[in-house]
Amino acid sequence: MWEPAHRVLAERFPDAALVEDVRDLRSLPKVDLVSAGFPCTDLSQAGMMSGIKGEASGLVGEVFRLLKRPRAPMLLLENVRNMLVLDGGAAMRYLTNELESLGYRWAYRLVDSRFTGVPQRRQRVIFLASRTVDPRRVLFADDAGEPQAGHFADDVFGFYWTEGLRGLGWAQDAIPTLKGGSTIGIPSQPAIWNRDAPLGQRIVLPDVDEADELQGFPRGWTTPAEAVAARKGTRWKLTGNAVTVGVSAWLGSRLQNPGEPILDGAPVKTGDRWPTAAYGAKGKVWAVNVSMWPTHEPYRHLSDVVDLSAAQQLSARAAAGFLERARRGNLRFVDGFLDDVEEHTAYMAEELSVA
Repeated sequence: MWEPAHRVLAERFPDAALVEDVRDLRSLPKVDLVSAGFPCTDLSQAGMMSGIKGEASGLVGEVFRLLKRPRAPMLLLENVRNMLVLDGGAAMRYLTNELESLGYRWAYRLVDSRFTGVPQRRQRVIFLASRTVDPRRVLFADDAGEPQAGHFADDVFGFYWTEGLRGLGWAQDAIPTLKGGSTIGIPSQPAIWNRDAPLGQRIVLPDVDEADELQGFPRGWTTPAEAVAARKGTRWKLTGNAVTVGVSAWLGSRLQNPGEPILDGAPVKTGDRWPTAAYGAKGKVWAVNVSMWPTHEPYRHLSDVVDLSAAQQLSARAAAGFLERARRGNLRFVDGFLDDVEEHTAYMAEELSVA
């Protein structure tokens, strides 16, 4: 329904038909697979967490409605990690019950976008339901395991300066998850601590073209939105709402060429926490012992994507606000980090007073 998203889709996929509102669709064309990413506003810790039947996330019900006419062979869903624990697991039970009632087998897996080579620590649930292909042969055919020591550079860290007292988005040699927006309505770029840089370049921000690349798109992918975007954060919202390109590429490859699944797991009992990877049918659930890293694609270090020497500095106001929250909270930080933020805050305040 959002015009900036329409502009990007129309520019990048000119032959694709666009519909204003999914609720106006009476049926789907005959397809091999339906892919849907229903809003996470009611599921995410960055949102209101009102549940899967909230005003926004409840749109997943439209997916179930459309699957019936005609009955699509496969459904692919993507959403935030918090979906696994929301309402004590009720959100996942709702999804699996609905799909099983429609005759689907299902599997899901939590993956980290860094496996695709992008320096973004983005954990997302990939959920595949099928009436034809065994979904386990798609999601569990690959497992490279967690990276070994030395995989990431140890002098650059990404963090969120907009988080509250109890949560800190943090990543080594990567940014934390790009988000669609913040709770205080500002663009949601994370900050970067460039530990060994000179003062003035030590706490910086990536720009939105770099954010496109951090999701796996070419730089400038979301620029068509600028023709109708009134707010500065529109392109940040578009990149934050997207699926990392490399994740889609891995899924597409395995959908075309299913493999032999890794099924090292155990039955999940009613009331147990939903594991990070599982499959099921007919009311039963089995956990699968796989990592969030299906493969290890060549890794691009954060400094290879973001021009740290030319990046915008985090403002004195933003740095001071983060520092004040950090001191009031009880989070633990890497040695030297808060000292550098404090020094940066003083430096930026002095620069502002001189200007």
